[in-house]
Amino acid sequence: MGEETQYFSKDFEWEELREEIENDLSLRHHLLPFDPSAPSPSLSLSNESEAWKSFHNRHSTGRFFKERRYLLKEFPELLTCDADSKVLEVGCGNGSTVLPILRKPSPHKPNDFCLSDANKNKEVSMDRISSEGGQCCIGGVDFVTLIFTLSAMPFQKMPKAIAKCISVLKPGGLLLFRDYGLYDMTMLRFPPERRVGFREYMRSDGTLSYFFSLDTVRNLFVSAGFIELDLEYCCIKSVNRRNEKHMRRVWVHGKFQKPIQSCPSSAPH
Repeated sequence: MGEETQYFSKDFEWEELREEIENDLSLRHHLLPFDPSAPSPSLSLSNESEAWKSFHNRHSTGRFFKERRYLLKEFPELLTCDADSKVLEVGCGNGSTVLPILRKPSPHKPNDFCLSDANKNKEVSMDRISSEGGQCCIGGVDFVTLIFTLSAMPFQKMPKAIAKCISVLKPGGLLLFRDYGLYDMTMLRFPPERRVGFREYMRSDGTLSYFFSLDTVRNLFVSAGFIELDLEYCCIKSVNRRNEKHMRRVWVHGKFQKPIQSCPSSAPH
């Protein structure tokens, strides 16, 4: 998609897709409750971190991950913030989110922070663009981007990750969220034996993928103390040009705000 292409989010209605999936008996296993007492012996959540390290080692050229140029249209706040704004990317360190922001003639300096692959991917990204680093979290940041990251971790670890995100935001700061949505085509491709939780699956390489409903996202972020500003399914049709196969993609788009602290004179709640 060209950089100047308009941003769209509604090629089809999610409710129509939901009705179709729920009436398809071949996809019934995606709807059933998960029984944790009977997991597949070949699937284990204990090594998900190592699985992602192996994944990034296999795709270490820095060209595997395409830049997400649509983000500046999806989240125009990144273009209109002032010169002192700080943007923190919580991701995998490959630069696909932060590089499009850096390429725009905007006054702020985003910083890419990664827990496991920062050093390796920093070297990879330096041949693509250079930028000033810094202690971006000191004093809080204005924006946190959480793009296709939360779904890669076990569901039970998500609340802790979100708590860390809100802890580094300034009061009034925004968390910008995009991730896999319920009934995305990639979810429907998983066979029953790949389920490791409710709406949670393990790929053949050991990496995880969770598929979010709006209610799940809302509960996770509101429980962490965020205020919901925007939350919707992005339903996009695309075509695989090699086989002419039509695909229906579903992502969740969200904007959440850290509450502005009450004035000292305000009555306690």
